[in-house]
Amino acid sequence: MKKLINDPARVVEEMVEGLALADARLMLLPDETAVVRADHDALRQAGKVALVSGGGSGHEPAHAGYIGKGMLTGVVAGAVFTSPSVDAVLKTILTVGGPAGVLLIVKNYTGDKLNFGLAAEFARTRGVPVEMVIVGDDVALGDGAEGVGRRGIAGTVLVHKIAGAAAEAGLPLEAVRAEAQAAADNLASMGIGLSACTVPAAGKPGFELGPDEVEFGLGIHGESGVRKGSIAPADEMLEELLSRIVAHGRFVSGDRVALLVNGLGGTPALELAIASRFALRRLAAQGIVVEATLSGTFMSALEMAGCSLSLLRLDDRRAERLLAGSDAPAWDAPTRPSAQPSRAAPIDTTDAAALPLGPAWSDPLGADAMAAAIRKIIAALRAAEPELTRLDSAVGDGDLGISLTRGAESVEAALAGFDLHHPARTLAQISANLRRSLGGTSGPLYAMYVLRASSALAEADSAEDPRAWARALQAGCEGMMELGGAAPGERTMLDALVPAAAAFAQCDGPVAERLAAMHAAAVAGAEATKAMAPRRGRSSYLGDRVTGHPDPGAVGVTVWTGALAG
Repeated sequence: MKKLINDPARVVEEMVEGLALADARLMLLPDETAVVRADHDALRQAGKVALVSGGGSGHEPAHAGYIGKGMLTGVVAGAVFTSPSVDAVLKTILTVGGPAGVLLIVKNYTGDKLNFGLAAEFARTRGVPVEMVIVGDDVALGDGAEGVGRRGIAGTVLVHKIAGAAAEAGLPLEAVRAEAQAAADNLASMGIGLSACTVPAAGKPGFELGPDEVEFGLGIHGESGVRKGSIAPADEMLEELLSRIVAHGRFVSGDRVALLVNGLGGTPALELAIASRFALRRLAAQGIVVEATLSGTFMSALEMAGCSLSLLRLDDRRAERLLAGSDAPAWDAPTRPSAQPSRAAPIDTTDAAALPLGPAWSDPLGADAMAAAIRKIIAALRAAEPELTRLDSAVGDGDLGISLTRGAESVEAALAGFDLHHPARTLAQISANLRRSLGGTSGPLYAMYVLRASSALAEADSAEDPRAWARALQAGCEGMMELGGAAPGERTMLDALVPAAAAFAQCDGPVAERLAAMHAAAVAGAEATKAMAPRRGRSSYLGDRVTGHPDPGAVGVTVWTGALAG
């Protein structure tokens, strides 16, 4: 088990202490893992209803992340995935509760209902008015009343917000409870898990998933879902979630809703944005009007990968409550979606008339030969992708192979539109293509290399003069060194590129011999990088661990020089 913890038995205690140290607006209860607003006395004196929630830990930022103006007053944190004790809940109620009363917002799990419910009974005997709302938004188990019913999952956060805004507005306890209950009644959620999670005290995952398996309808406590399925494109998997949510929540065309796309702890924002894209497009197609969208990690299951979708039916009052301000640290204000993404006016950066022309081939077959050479380079880079990926994975971030292949294929797609009769312009068009399609470090460096070569060749008297091509290759190297700030000997592609250009220039033979010499020099240069200390690029972060591995960028140079020499 790899976790950033000290003692598995003290993770919750240290977590709440860290939260309170980091935010002076929070206050800890003595001898309990409970957190309240530091200004709770002022709220009591103002006659406002207090809101208390909580449950097992491991769902961060829920629940303490939602303590603040316009949301929760206090939170009781149990052990990971374990309901807090009755006394911990009771102490929290008595700390924040006053004549206006306390509303408990509890997810529909047996332990939470028992412990919060009994604490409410004891608090009432102490003269504190207490009401409780149970949230069961998970539709994965269907609508049947048998068993424990629907579980409470991420949609609960929306109930916190609705109730918190009502309490902040000064409504009495029964009115706050009614708004919270109405929100819970108009809420439906479902989740999908791509991986299990590990409870610190257990030290192993709560369930097993194969490399190609996912769990549909899982809860938020590391328990498995209602069924296993196979990994598929995101839209296909999310379709099952959204169709169930719409059906069980009885959402119909014309309904106004808020959409919550929630990460389960191990899901990057990139994937959540893809999930948002699907849900927004699918709901629009069904005529369901999304007035507010939230995307992020609102209620996690430790480090589980996956997400849940929630829909909250809106009316004017709920929309107002949802959009009301809150300073709770984990609450992000909802955004208003658009029917279609707005796009700026297009800008043409590839106007051929603006590119250098240079001399034309004197031989009419020169254009065909140049096209053939470009196709050979494309084929060679495509074939070398697995090996370049393997090399880059060992000393970098593993994207070189796919990046060079992406650039090569973009050139292939545009080749028919190139001015192949003027090689300088062809190179400029390749440069423009690379700067659009080839990202990372290689993209701008190669775009600069080819652009400088184009500019040098445009000044030549003859397109067939090997000396003009030699000057072009050397100009490309100089441009790359100026842009990247590297030099030969620093373990980069320059260690193959610079000696290759020099070998081409120094060879007195015909073009075929020059190309062979260029390739041989590139191979020798790439081989020499095995013993070089990395000073540039991602390899520089690895130090001596790269020794014995050639620089992947330098090997990439050998691929396309080999294609030209072959």
